[in-house]
Amino acid sequence: MSISTPTPAEQIARSRQRRSPLAVPQSKAWRTILAGVVLLLSLAVVILISLCWGAVSLSRVELWQAALGQGSVINQTIVWELRLPRVVAALVVGSALGMAGALLQGMLRNDLASPTVLGVSSGAGLVALTLFSLGIWPGLIPLGAWFGAVVTTLLVYLLAKQGTRLAVERLILAGVAFSTLFGAIQSILLLFSRESRTQSALNWLVGSLNGRGWSEMQFAGPGIAIALLLGCLLARSVNLLNLGDELAVSLGSPLFRTRCFVGAVATFLAAGAVSIAGLIGFVGIIVPHAVRLMVGNDYRWVLPYSALAGALLLAASDLVARLGAVEIPVGVVTSLVGAPVFIVLLNRSSRPSLSRN
Repeated sequence: MSISTPTPAEQIARSRQRRSPLAVPQSKAWRTILAGVVLLLSLAVVILISLCWGAVSLSRVELWQAALGQGSVINQTIVWELRLPRVVAALVVGSALGMAGALLQGMLRNDLASPTVLGVSSGAGLVALTLFSLGIWPGLIPLGAWFGAVVTTLLVYLLAKQGTRLAVERLILAGVAFSTLFGAIQSILLLFSRESRTQSALNWLVGSLNGRGWSEMQFAGPGIAIALLLGCLLARSVNLLNLGDELAVSLGSPLFRTRCFVGAVATFLAAGAVSIAGLIGFVGIIVPHAVRLMVGNDYRWVLPYSALAGALLLAASDLVARLGAVEIPVGVVTSLVGAPVFIVLLNRSSRPSLSRN
């Protein structure tokens, strides 16, 4: 009795069926839906509390009247000019950082990847700190930060390119190298900056939403919204990258072009977030990891859920930052919350290692 040998196409199909993140068991569908409902409800509660809570507390009736342009003029000013733009900024920045981290972790197949890997944060921080030190018009700082992030990412990609392919190892090493170099230059600039400018620079470097208004949102908001939509459309490409290079190529995925496009969208998201709020850490790392524990590795769900979870985390962190008598930067809160949570998630994870290579 002869045993037929499966053809290469059949082997690929069987491997894809075993490993593809698209094959989600029906028993897990309810968990995915429940996770989405919990995220949306939690986000709504945090937004409501953020709009009501502050130096001047507002009741739900006063908030509703102010939102409709009725009632006290002071309450209308508080809601429309102070609290609402800050909440919107937190939502936009958090969603951008969450999806940027998810895209990079999916592209590099490593759960520790974040916008910092490509040098986005360090490049943006270097340009912004230079503008602070020179005392240049503050309105140019968001544009300069965005420009620094994009240029740094281009340099990292040039170093990582090997012929017609993009080496993931070289990409990570180049990002770490640029981050270290730019961090040293930032320290030198801080040492030689005037004392009056150092505090503003430090607040920006640790990440803060204090004083953010509609002008910052008009500059970066539309671009981030477009990048979020493009990121969701990249779910299939990221899923293919997670199957491994050989299998992704055999299924028709152009690795170099796909990685460049995914990295470009992630860079645009992170650069836009940095231009609004400065350097906020841990959102791009902790959020995608937590989302994958809830919904699995299917990036059709991971990407939009990471945007929702990132918005929730940053909005809640900003609310906590405003609770005390002295407001602290939101970047400090995300780091204080993110580090212990990340340790717990690592302890609960059943994976033998962080790398999915």
